Amino acid sequence: MDGFDYVIVGAGAAGCVLANRLTEDPGTRVLLIEAGGWDRSPFVRVPKAFARLMDDPRTAWHYPATVAPGRSETWQRGRLVGGSTAINGMIWSRGAAADWDALAPLGWGWSTLRPIFERLEDHPSRGGGGAVRLSVATGTDPLCEEMLATGAELGWRRVDDLDAGDGDGERIGYATATIHAGRRVTAADAFLHPVRKRPNLTVAVGSVALRVLVEDGRAVGVRVAHRGREADHRAAAEVILAAGALATPQLLQVSGIGPADTLRSAGVPVLLDRPRVGAGLREHRPIPVQYRLAEPGGYNARLGSRLGQARAALRYLTTRGGPLALPVMDVAAHLKSRPELDRPDVHLLMAPFSAAPRRPGRALELEREPGLLCLATVTRPDSEGSLAVTGPDPRTPPAIVANYFATAHDRRVAVDAVRRTRELFATGPIAKRIAAETLPGPAVQTDEEIVEAGRVHGYCGYHAIGTCAMGADDEHVVDPQLRVRGVAGLRVVDASVFPALVSGWTSAPVTALAWRAADLILGRTTE
Repeated sequence: MDGFDYVIVGAGAAGCVLANRLTEDPGTRVLLIEAGGWDRSPFVRVPKAFARLMDDPRTAWHYPATVAPGRSETWQRGRLVGGSTAINGMIWSRGAAADWDALAPLGWGWSTLRPIFERLEDHPSRGGGGAVRLSVATGTDPLCEEMLATGAELGWRRVDDLDAGDGDGERIGYATATIHAGRRVTAADAFLHPVRKRPNLTVAVGSVALRVLVEDGRAVGVRVAHRGREADHRAAAEVILAAGALATPQLLQVSGIGPADTLRSAGVPVLLDRPRVGAGLREHRPIPVQYRLAEPGGYNARLGSRLGQARAALRYLTTRGGPLALPVMDVAAHLKSRPELDRPDVHLLMAPFSAAPRRPGRALELEREPGLLCLATVTRPDSEGSLAVTGPDPRTPPAIVANYFATAHDRRVAVDAVRRTRELFATGPIAKRIAAETLPGPAVQTDEEIVEAGRVHGYCGYHAIGTCAMGADDEHVVDPQLRVRGVAGLRVVDASVFPALVSGWTSAPVTALAWRAADLILGRTTE
């Protein structure tokens, strides 16, 4: 039985930041536990190789999730050091100031988080010199320029930095990505690998956390399984769960902390009845609007065949350039579903390629014919799903219910988002490129048809939050300092603590969350 000051479960965005910050004091002993392996795959470095990583069970967890009765899909999460930052689409967005300010009563307002982002980032236009090296790839394809020009024709402000300014206006621009010099920048690259040689840091890969050890109402360690053997690792100060919005509530539940009825039905002894553990799950549901081009163009010809992929790979290997060096989606936009709104409630991701029909368990594959893809997403959905363990072993997949478009708000905004997307591609320069809408197709017109198309053809956004949400009262799983209520010495630091999505993608918010959490753990004020 090994002894440490802090035991961190999960080496993703939050875990890597925490390992870095908590080992700054050489007298503090930290154990970082990761169920996956090291990030040695060469595909981790290649930005456009994300689909290969997401499809590979060696680098991604594949969670079954229920979309509707009798209909399921796969939710992938990173299964290696760096977590989902090693397999994601690499979009980096701080989130809207107004959404952070909604968390100000809990101590997580924009005035607190903005200096943290500024310290974390190394941005080509904002500067900063932080550990997260970012890039904005411009002029990637003529089709992208035409999308941008069309957005500007509709009155959307074209910007070089989608996070700049007040964040309330409609805007369009090239996406900011965690890519530097043609290589993916993971949380491990930014925060873990630079401190790996610290003698007070131990990283245990291939170690599955089985349960949190609780004695006399206090978390004292974690039991793990490694190569068929179990071991207990003690934490003198705290156990910190940073395994993400799916694995963290699952680990709490198999440790006996969760809804009593759920635990009993799964054969888990109840330690603490906490009904909200696993509840409150919110997830983005991007709806694809896809087009066939009237003439050749875009990435399909270059990436949709083996010959094209070989040529792109050769170009990447020799120059670190070309389509393989780019984020998954080139262009992003924030817009209002209706003109009377005070700020955007929809975001779009656009790319000069089109997706082939999906195969079970596979991520993105391209068509051979030239096409365009736009993903229209309700930015701040309020539909809530759930996660519940089905047995006492965390290696057994939990029951995940997505519950997409369960509220009138989400259905209305989704419908308006698709209609505004169609408006974009029927306007200006980009309209001249379009031969036909192929998905969901021109026959899909009514509100009900559009919502159903979102359920059938939509994607998981990979942005789950809320399953261990923070709040000011006892109903919430964690308090504003992210401490689990009812168990001393136990803290959650990952996307599960967000009670709502902060207008965009989750990698950047989780990174900033972990940076501030380290200050809270160490008793410091945020610098």
